Amino acid sequence: MPQTTAEALRRAADLIHTDGLHTGDQFVDQTTGAVDIAAAIYIVAEGGIPDAFYADENTSLAIIGSSAPAMAAIRTLSDSLITPAPYTEIAAGLEIPDYIEHVSSWAATKHMLGDRPPTVSEVIGALHRAATAADKLAAFPRQTERSAA
Repeated sequence: MPQTTAEALRRAADLIHTDGLHTGDQFVDQTTGAVDIAAAIYIVAEGGIPDAFYADENTSLAIIGSSAPAMAAIRTLSDSLITPAPYTEIAAGLEIPDYIEHVSSWAATKHMLGDRPPTVSEVIGALHRAATAADKLAAFPRQTERSAA
């Protein structure tokens, strides 16, 4: 049985607790093995660490963005943060929320009301709160236009 979004978020928290949180260049620190928050979610959602995570940010973004389970978890985390996701223009006049940028930047930079980035414990806490929210949302099936008819 595939894991739920909540399970992926909790497993990402465990991975960061074990391997460390990376907030520098690339998605995985080559020296320590610490992982970016978005990379942690991808790794637990898909299994394994793509080589690009160590040295190629653009390819890493494409890999993460192409994973539906990882993006569902990343979006859930993004939606649970106090700051809104930034928008990225993908074509002239067409912008979409950049959830990967949002969660990675949130974990690495100081916030509007703070004087420092979140601690590793605060990042893990945010992942657990997002997992709890995902559990609650999963308990209420979405009503679509088809199911309403």
